[in-house]
Amino acid sequence: MVKKTIILFIFFTVSWTAQSQIIKNLDTLDVIKLIDKVFIDHDIDNYSLRFFSNYKVKQFRIKNEDDFKSKYSPNNKFGLGFGFASSKLLIDIAFNLKTNKKHITHRFDMQGTSIVGKKNYINFYVQTYKGFNVRNNFDEPFVFRDDIRSVTVGFNYLRTIPDIEFSYSMLKAGVDNLNRKVYITGGFGAFGFYDYFSADDNILEDPSNIYFNEQAHVKRYNSSALGILGGLMSVFRLPQNFTASCNIMPGVGLMYKHVTLEDNTYKPSNPMIYKMDYTFALGYNVPQYYVSLIYGGGVYSSDLDFDNTYSFNLTKAKIAFGYKLGTIKPKPTR
Repeated sequence: MVKKTIILFIFFTVSWTAQSQIIKNLDTLDVIKLIDKVFIDHDIDNYSLRFFSNYKVKQFRIKNEDDFKSKYSPNNKFGLGFGFASSKLLIDIAFNLKTNKKHITHRFDMQGTSIVGKKNYINFYVQTYKGFNVRNNFDEPFVFRDDIRSVTVGFNYLRTIPDIEFSYSMLKAGVDNLNRKVYITGGFGAFGFYDYFSADDNILEDPSNIYFNEQAHVKRYNSSALGILGGLMSVFRLPQNFTASCNIMPGVGLMYKHVTLEDNTYKPSNPMIYKMDYTFALGYNVPQYYVSLIYGGGVYSSDLDFDNTYSFNLTKAKIAFGYKLGTIKPKPTR
């Protein structure tokens, strides 16, 4: 009986171990197949090395009913970088250029766009800035404030009604898969974000007191928003190996806002937020290389009460040159 029990135990142990190994191997194979399908392009002609220059910035402003404005923009907006691309993957690595070493803006700025499946367009951004130039339109001196900080995190999601029949990644990677001259699609979706800025005292300079009321002297601002958007996406195949594209996504939503002054706080009563996102691109593609230029951004505006409005805009631009690896042919051996 003991021998039978031991043999049975060994049998189940070996069977379970073998079965677990088979399941593990199957899981590993599935993961490898998934990675191969999603990320690996087996055609060397679709691979390229890229070199680019980019521009990324978040700016914001306070404006009153008399059209007096105080504008805030960071330094060190430009970068250089390199990367590689295929029809399934594009990776760019950028280095921020510290062109202004006296007044440095400390920053982290990540923005990305992806098309998932045939109907889902997703855009996200994460931005933190510390150190802003303060400019105005009432002839007071411009200054740099290293105590002003800004944080913005958000997303845009568009569900298209017709399928998305083109790939922005492939267009940016210099892979021409367009079979028609015009592609247009559109749909509806949602957006959301968290936005914050603060200063040690308040964001306005002393000379601004005669132009703005007390409620515009904001020390800290917190907000979060959720809304709906509509979108139109298009790609145009132009003569002479050129391609153009245009995206426009307006939206409206509800917003929670909390304003801290130096000796008081209040919550603006108007909850509405209005926004407009846009992207324009132009590409030139020949068998040996490609050049792409992309410019885009978003403008968001809301009411702070007391005849003051707050708005911010996110802007990005990139010009890239890509050399296609498939054009490098090995020399024939003799």
